[in-house]
Amino acid sequence: MFSETRYALNGDLRVAYRASPKGERDIVFIPNWFTCCELFPELPSTQGWVEAMASLGRLIFFDQPGTGASDPVTVGALPTLEQWADSITAVLDALGSPEAVLVAHPGAFATAALFAATHPSRTTALVALECYAGPLTERTDGLNPKDFLDAIVAVWGTGEWQHAINLDMPWNEEIRATWAREERLAASPRSAELMLPLTAELHVRDLLPTIRVRTLVLQHTDDPFIPAAQGKYIANHISGAKHIELPGRNMYHFVEPWRESFRHVAEFVTGQQADVADDRVLATVLFPTLWTRRGAPQRWVTGTGMHCSTPTTPSCGRNLLVFEAAK
Repeated sequence: MFSETRYALNGDLRVAYRASPKGERDIVFIPNWFTCCELFPELPSTQGWVEAMASLGRLIFFDQPGTGASDPVTVGALPTLEQWADSITAVLDALGSPEAVLVAHPGAFATAALFAATHPSRTTALVALECYAGPLTERTDGLNPKDFLDAIVAVWGTGEWQHAINLDMPWNEEIRATWAREERLAASPRSAELMLPLTAELHVRDLLPTIRVRTLVLQHTDDPFIPAAQGKYIANHISGAKHIELPGRNMYHFVEPWRESFRHVAEFVTGQQADVADDRVLATVLFPTLWTRRGAPQRWVTGTGMHCSTPTTPSCGRNLLVFEAAK
């Protein structure tokens, strides 16, 4: 379905990208700094969303320099926000694309916002999925930035972090292993340790009033890591932006349950309602039995102290996630 990985030149850095066949429009998935386009479109957890999005147009994935299949970066030459935004230009130029819908991954809104503000003629629309505009270091809701980043690095490469931030996503040992591999190929623990503090400082609040493209902001109401107020702030400061809150706790909108979010994106992008299969069929297949040997429901406790009745198998037992039987 997707092309082999190709390279676009951003200055002297090569940016890896893949694309589905041409469609009515181009849609660029703006990644954060920890994705791998070699694997991401085929992950079992993302495949349904990817196929649905590709039905709307040519879907394009790329890796920012320093991550995935793109060129590495050094400590003394970390990319700037402007260089990250230039990666979008490089990929669009390589594909001969005049403009595209930008779909921002959590943590990638700053890049998408800068591109939309400075290249409005090349931005068909902007879709922000669980995004924020201010630096993580300014959070006042009890989240300690250092502890938060240290927790990510502590379990990097195990896949456990993906479950911690997506409490409603189906989870079992096979799914964990696929995410673990994606993490390891996206960035080493040392790379994650270098990049995370940099990304935590990104601040694009002043850019918001300058964005003049159609914008949709989607947020899950009970996401414990990116509060709904973050999305509201973005929508309130971009003229004409549409803000929608959806039930759920996931940080990602491209893992189960993704269909309600996708319907809003599809209608926003195409002007027509999309018809997708119901979540319950797949959930029946993916969810294992939710009982321990003694019959007690299983629970996960996240780093925020939130209990999660998600069907899963215990694995690493590290400090970010602790498996226990409900009392």
